[in-house]
Amino acid sequence: MYQIYNLIIILASLMVRFLAIFSPKLSLFVSGRKEVLDKIKNNINTTDKTIWFHAASLGEYEQGVPVIEKIKTNYPSHKIVVSFFSPSGYEVRKNNTLADVTVYLPLDTKSNAQKFIETIHPEMVFFIKYEFWPNYLQELKNQNIKTYLISGIFRKNQFFFKWYGGFYRKALLSFDYFFVQNESSKHLMQSIGFSNVKISGDTRFDRVLAILNQNNDLEFISKFKNNQPTIVIGSSWPKDEALLLKYINNAPENIKFIIAPHNIKVDQIENLKKNLSKKTVLFSEKDKKNVTDFSVFIIDTIGILTKIYSYADIAYVGGGFGNPGVHNILEPATFGIPIVIGPNYSHFAEATALVNLEGCISISNQSTLNETFNLLLNNEDIRHEKGHICSTFVQMNKGATSTIIDHICNKTY
Repeated sequence: MYQIYNLIIILASLMVRFLAIFSPKLSLFVSGRKEVLDKIKNNINTTDKTIWFHAASLGEYEQGVPVIEKIKTNYPSHKIVVSFFSPSGYEVRKNNTLADVTVYLPLDTKSNAQKFIETIHPEMVFFIKYEFWPNYLQELKNQNIKTYLISGIFRKNQFFFKWYGGFYRKALLSFDYFFVQNESSKHLMQSIGFSNVKISGDTRFDRVLAILNQNNDLEFISKFKNNQPTIVIGSSWPKDEALLLKYINNAPENIKFIIAPHNIKVDQIENLKKNLSKKTVLFSEKDKKNVTDFSVFIIDTIGILTKIYSYADIAYVGGGFGNPGVHNILEPATFGIPIVIGPNYSHFAEATALVNLEGCISISNQSTLNETFNLLLNNEDIRHEKGHICSTFVQMNKGATSTIIDHICNKTY
């Protein structure tokens, strides 16, 4: 099986290189890995003590941030290495200030694993949520390097829990400890013989709670809102927008809407604006316009949605009409805002929980969208009650980072 796996990795590498000719994203995936070792050597000396964090993409990195911050506090003399598998994570966070060096993870060949680990020579390694690369894990085990999974989540349909999953189960032996999000993940790990498992919860709750302590003021959003009821639409997709635009175009004049689409390509933004009958301004136009005079504000930039949620009376989070489903609802929940989402949310524990608690409302068509928005806009008590459910839910689930750090520091010293 080991030989077959390595052959698959080599074939996949060749295929990706070919497809990169036609795909800008895959081109980044390939080109970004060409100078990884040189970049590390320019930032990490052979005498440096290091700790390595690996994230598949942006979401996993954000989950890891609270732990990275605490590790830096507890190990101030160590340098931090962060690696990404996906361009969507690396390209957004390649200039983050938490890590001393941020790189792509070379593909999982035995040679790459040996060279990469030799170059960063970590004392500890953290894999965030998932990403189980057998060659890297085996090399870490060979060198007796402490290795942890944080915010881990396991499902019974994964290879580890199948009769033919012995190869992948063996890879898990490289981990010193598993910090998982829920009881079912712990039970699954115990079912295949692992007792070094602790339910820590999800570090994302610690991450989003930190945004309450940051400065969330955006003067141009405050001017646009102008003390009027405001619905913030975050990470919307065309299927979301098909329903939302009909509501917006028929909404009362005093209601303000802020739309932050998932994709901000010029043609998509222009098409979105064209289909709105309300006075609409773009973020890229804000310095030339009096934003107070507009009813709809389209955010054709990235990086400010979190702060914008703090101005919302109601949040609609997109993605729930596609696969895998709804985007991050924890940010608006943290601000104590009632949340509306589409029907596809079952793969996300926090969304399922908040729907069951009735802080979040799932809609499936135009009628239910209209009814939900009207209910929340017209009934302040219901709006505040649902918002309180959301903020309390986040507060009740904090603490995963402390659980992880307390265990690791006690084990290390």
